[in-house]
Amino acid sequence: MADITWEAPFCGEGSSCFRLGTDADGNGYIAVVGQEEIPFTDSLEALRTLITDIKAGKADHLL
Repeated sequence: MADITWEAPFCGEGSSCFRLGTDADGNGYIAVVGQEEIPFTDSLEALRTLITDIKAGKADHLL
């Protein structure tokens, strides 16, 4: 497993908490708090695009 630097957990109202992390190789990680050993990983640019699109409402239809 890569040496991941995790940010403080983010918790929305009534939802699961998750954490964002990065490693020295430029990869980004998203994990449910307490399950950091099985993160979703991709390039920082791909995760940046995902987060930007979610914030722009492009995933609202999934809620």
